[in-house]
Amino acid sequence: MKMLIGDRKIGRGEPCFIVAECGSSHGGDLGKAFLLIDSAAGAGADCVKFQVIIADEIVHPLTGEVELPGGKVHIYRRFKELERDREFYRRIKEHTEEQGLVFLCSPFGIESARMLYSLDVRAIKIASPELNHYPLLEEVSRYNVPLILSTGVSKLREIEKAVSFSGDKSILLHCITAYPAPEEEYNLKLIPNLGAIFGRPVGVSDHSRDPVMIPVLSVLMEACLVEKHFTLSTNGSGLDDPIALDPAGFSLMVREIRQAEKGGEKKAWKRLEKMYGKKAVARILGDGVKRLAPSERINYITTNRSLIALSGIAEGEVLSLDKVGILRSEKNLKPGLSPEYLKVVLGRAARQTIPAGTGITWEDI
Repeated sequence: MKMLIGDRKIGRGEPCFIVAECGSSHGGDLGKAFLLIDSAAGAGADCVKFQVIIADEIVHPLTGEVELPGGKVHIYRRFKELERDREFYRRIKEHTEEQGLVFLCSPFGIESARMLYSLDVRAIKIASPELNHYPLLEEVSRYNVPLILSTGVSKLREIEKAVSFSGDKSILLHCITAYPAPEEEYNLKLIPNLGAIFGRPVGVSDHSRDPVMIPVLSVLMEACLVEKHFTLSTNGSGLDDPIALDPAGFSLMVREIRQAEKGGEKKAWKRLEKMYGKKAVARILGDGVKRLAPSERINYITTNRSLIALSGIAEGEVLSLDKVGILRSEKNLKPGLSPEYLKVVLGRAARQTIPAGTGITWEDI
């Protein structure tokens, strides 16, 4: 099966579609965003990806500090600082396309998704923590554009439910939601297995530090797309900069992928085994069974979305959309029920007081 994004075919038999994930590395500065785009183009990317950040769509103001690759960050405040309007994204989309690249972006809620739709995007990327944000999936499934779904910190049943929203217009990305992700946990035999199970193209979103190992092995395992974090400097202030590739590292990755595609599979296997050792390659290939990787198990409940009280809810008060959010709890807040129970929860009365920022559970209603 193949997918069309703009004028690019993605799928088996096509050149690997290489995505430079710039995220919020621009820090809200348009000039830096342009420089990221230009540098990604120079490094050989096919696509540049950003994130439309609206703090209230992602975490509660009471979330507090979280540990990120660059150290502890008050995550809600940082997200607020990174918020930009539609015009900002319109201009970086325009600049991306002027460079001959595909513009891609991740929304984190309904408002950011509608902003992207208004920009006439060719595809939408759903990050792993939003794979269970079912109202968001329902919203973007109406846009009639391909959806790229990351599957980190998820189980097969959750991938199946997410795919049910997107129909045939989706690409899955095997991913490990850890920063950095250990190479030996990648279990890359899962790439063809996911393709066989769900009948759609599969790529990889790589959070490991090495520019060659996971990307090239993924291509040899029939990955149609490789996404890797991209930054101007790994010493930058971007949230993901410490685990991203700089232009030189990204350019090396692209060269190695293209060499593997042109030079033949056998030669590429031998080259990787010589570079890293046969045992290391075998460990990274794994057994192809979908399971939570050890490094991401701790994130399973707190990184994925759950039902959180937006404000304090008094005993006896009826739960409504203005009181219940679908947010990441992170590690400082108590997680709640899965978003799949939102319609069950709405209209119910609180059995007890539910403090703001607290996950809503069955015991609460």
